[in-house]
Amino acid sequence: MINYKTLVIKDKKIPVPIIQGGMGVGVSRWLLAGATALAGGIGIISTAGLDRLVSQELGRKVDTYEAVFLEVVRAKKFSNNGLIGVNIMVFLQKDRDAAARGAIAAKADFIISGAGIPFELALIKDLGSTARIPIVSSVRVLNIIQSKWEKSGCRPDAIVLEGPLAGGHLGFKFDDVLKSENKLENLLPLVKDFAMKNGDYPVIVAGGIYDSSDIQRFMALGADGVQMGTRFLATEESGASERYKQAVVDSKEDTIVVVKNSPCGFPFRTLVDSPMYQQLLSDRRKNVCDKGYLLQKDKEGNNTFCPAKDNSKDYFCICNGLLSSAGYSDGVDLYTVGSSAHRIKEVVSVKKLMDELRGI
Repeated sequence: MINYKTLVIKDKKIPVPIIQGGMGVGVSRWLLAGATALAGGIGIISTAGLDRLVSQELGRKVDTYEAVFLEVVRAKKFSNNGLIGVNIMVFLQKDRDAAARGAIAAKADFIISGAGIPFELALIKDLGSTARIPIVSSVRVLNIIQSKWEKSGCRPDAIVLEGPLAGGHLGFKFDDVLKSENKLENLLPLVKDFAMKNGDYPVIVAGGIYDSSDIQRFMALGADGVQMGTRFLATEESGASERYKQAVVDSKEDTIVVVKNSPCGFPFRTLVDSPMYQQLLSDRRKNVCDKGYLLQKDKEGNNTFCPAKDNSKDYFCICNGLLSSAGYSDGVDLYTVGSSAHRIKEVVSVKKLMDELRGI
């Protein structure tokens, strides 16, 4: 058994310093988060599109606040009050405040926020014991966040440093994804040094972490913990559809690609075999952007604009693709994965995965 150093975030002690990544839409729900927390790690629920998924499950309409509240409560109960957090995308500006309020009301232990710079996370009052954790891609971004947050009287309780090998949205320009200076092992020393000098908060690394040797290597380099998404994607408790999980098992290194057609404006890692990506290649796309999660403010301050809604030729509707991949509808699937997905050969339980990562 590997004796990892205990991770401490805002007086919360995590004996297994592993955070299960917040994968949306619908992959990281209460069952996956609860199982991870039960095994000694931190379980994370993705709030993206959660209102529709919970509404479908309950057979009645719920809003984002209620959906997040219910998911956190269920994960807490399943894990015997284990450590549960939520992941809130900055870009989902219509729903992020409601998601945060629902998480705090349900006594979530952590709010992790990325896919944009989470300035608003510092403005939340009455957090109680809930910790604030921004996702950063460099020491420059961390410096910007901390400078802004300090004006609101707070600092991060921890940070997640996500490198360019992660799944889904990446915090780098498309042409910078493969640059040597952006490798996680090269980003970590600068970020760790900044964190130690400006509050001495934990630094959790993410992006391409696959097994226990990766965890030990990055902790030896100064990381306080790791966040892993793709390994938890291919688990029995994951909310991904069976066809999504099978696509991960069947994937090969050359079928994992980075594209720049996400309406969020960030590069996006996905599987070539995703039906939606195949539509992208064949130019058979239809303008089906109708969920509204990524609607941004127009000149009048109303949430009306989304690139995929107005320009389906150059952008794909990520909301519909990911909802379909979580079994919400019979739409066209989009399979987002990390760079190490091709190494996964079977779907396992969270317990078996966590035992492997702990060297049991």
